[in-house]
Formats: sequence, structure tokens, C-alpha cells
Amino acid sequence: MARLARTAGLTDIQQEILSTVRDFVDKEIIPVATELEHRDEYPQDIVDGLKELGLFGLMIPEEYGGLGESLLTYALCVEEIARGWMSVSGIINTHFIVAYMLKQHGTQEQKDHFLPRMAAGDIRGAFSMSEPALGSDVSAISSKAVRDGDEYVLNGQKMWLTNGGTSSLVAVLVKSDEGHPEGTAPHKSMTTFLVEKEPGFGEVRPGLTIPGKIDKMGYKGVDTTELIMDGLRVPADRVLGGVTGRGFYQMMDGVEVGRVNVAARGCGVAQRAFELGIRYAQQRHTFGKQIAQHQAIQFKLAEMATKVEAAHAMMVNAARKKDSGERNDLEAGMAKYLASEYCKEVVEDAFRIHGGYGFSKEYEIERLYREAPMLLIGEGTAEIQKMIIGRRLLEEYRFQG
Repeated sequence: MARLARTAGLTDIQQEILSTVRDFVDKEIIPVATELEHRDEYPQDIVDGLKELGLFGLMIPEEYGGLGESLLTYALCVEEIARGWMSVSGIINTHFIVAYMLKQHGTQEQKDHFLPRMAAGDIRGAFSMSEPALGSDVSAISSKAVRDGDEYVLNGQKMWLTNGGTSSLVAVLVKSDEGHPEGTAPHKSMTTFLVEKEPGFGEVRPGLTIPGKIDKMGYKGVDTTELIMDGLRVPADRVLGGVTGRGFYQMMDGVEVGRVNVAARGCGVAQRAFELGIRYAQQRHTFGKQIAQHQAIQFKLAEMATKVEAAHAMMVNAARKKDSGERNDLEAGMAKYLASEYCKEVVEDAFRIHGGYGFSKEYEIERLYREAPMLLIGEGTAEIQKMIIGRRLLEEYRFQG
């Protein structure tokens, strides 16, 4: 971008990382994204390139072979990648959430075992919380783990796993009644298990099946799957953090930073839509002049640019708040809500600027138009974000009367 979505106060290292990622996006992602997306083809060459850049270990501490960068640096990289192709940012995001949960909540043995290989990109992460019947109601999880000696036996069906097929490590949230008597609040009887598996589809280890990819309107290329556990045996030392009953809080911590990531993705897609819209407005002529010279189009461009700038600012604020060690669920919820809604609006305006050509698969805006809706529901719908924001506001502004 010439001027929009700049971030003040970045270090030389952060600027160098972002410049490298931006060049990679311009040269390696944008030229091939639409073709790969139309074929629903996994972007293996792009993923290999990101591995060489070290992005799979961007936030993993240096002691485990990562770059030890901040959430802000990571979010700004995601923004750049999503500007090229949102599906690629999804491949990174789920891996990052699992690495973050391990870093924050894992035992020392779990960190030593997984993080170095995750930093190198040799282990790819996915996380599994949703189920076919629960949507945003996490307390309704029905998948269960039952203790059997030094193992747990897991049964149940999970839904909407990004990287479900290509991952080799899945953080799975299930109910575990051990030590939690009947009547315990649902969120206090959930446990996260670290499930290792072979990449691919079908039965990827005894008791664990990954059916084929779910066919989606957009967000193609990246594999989205179900996960079926039928007598899946997991060692007790693969309980995240080593203690049952903490899974809900661990997952919510991961989702909180994931919301910053989704906000960053919304910013990146909106930036690309603005780029496409303002470029096309200067190429297309009607009534004897560029359509960019018509006041109606200038108004659209002004609104689009303002939304891009506002969403970026809120995303940066949420990331910096988390990096400071402060609670950021309010800021993350606001950023995710605003960025995803503004992304949809900016993409639609760019689509309108393209006129009939925006409906053609020859134009990149057609792909963005199908991708933007996923951001409205990923990591919590707008309604869920509003609930989080409203409750936090009532905590902050509690009336004492």
C-alpha cells in the first residue's frame, strides 16, 4: 500500500520481517492464488516457502528454535499474507494457535517435545473445538475422554478443522469427568488433548479418522475437515498442561489471540480489495472519463480507505494490548468484529466498482467476494463478539447506585 495501514513504532527487525513477507506475497502468492483457489489445490510450494522464511516459528521462543517475535509482528505478517490469499493465512493461524497454547500452558516435556519441530515447520498444528451440533455453544461439547490406566479413550465427532488433513498435531477439546463430579459447570470439566497423527485422510491412526475435505464456497486450497474419534487412545502425558479440567480456559486463550489473527486477515483482504478497486477505477472509462473521476466512485473509495485504516488501527491495538500482558478480550472482540464487517463491506464496494466484470472468474475480486464471508463466522460470529464486548463494557462501567 502507498499510504494506508501503516504501523507506527515498529523496530528495524519488525520492518525487515514485514518487508520480506510483503515481497514474498507479491512474487510468490498473488500471481498464483486465484488459479490455485479455483482448483481448490493445496499451496504446497507457498507453504514450503513460508517454512524457509521461518514463519511457522515466528512467535515460538528462540530457545525452541523460533524467532521469538510478538503477537503484533505475527498479526502484521498475517495481514500481508491474507492480502495475497486468505487461505494461506489460515494454514499459518491454526498452527500458531496450537504453538501458542503449548507455549503458555504446556508442560516442560510437551514444550521440549513439540515446539522445536513446530518452529521448523516439521510438525504442523490444528486445533479442534467445534462439533456438528454445537456452533458457538462450547459448553455443549459431547465428545468424551475416559481414563483407562495410563491412557485416555476418546470418542466423538469434531467439525471445522482447518489443516485437518495436512496437520500432524491436533489440540482436541473434549469432556473429561475424571475428578469432576456430576453437576460440575461444563467449562470446568473440559480437557485439551495433544493428539499426534499422520498427515492425510482416512484412518490416520488407530481410532482416529479424518474424512475428506469439506467442499466450501470460499476459503479453498486449505483443507477443512471433520475429525472422528472411535476408541482413540491417547497417553495421559498428552493432556495439555498435565492436568484435566483446564481445557476450556486453554482453548479460550488460544481463540483470543486467534481473534486478533482473524482481524488481521480481514485487514489484509480489505487492503487487497481496495487496491483492486482503486486500480480498476483508474483503468475503466465511462461517459468520456475514468470512473475514478465520477464523484460516486470517489465517495466509495474514500469510505473503503477509511474502513481499511480504522480496522488496521484496532487490530494493532488489540495485538499490542495482548503483548503487554494485559487482558485483551474486549479489544480482540472489537477488532475481530469491526475488521470482518468492514472487510465484507470493502470487498463488496470493490466488487461494485468492477461492475459486471466483478462477476467474472477472470478477475481477482470474484475470489475475494467468496472469501470474505468466512471471516464473519471464524473464531466467533459477530453476535458472539458483541456479547463479549457488551459483558466486558458492563464490567468496566458498572453503575454503583
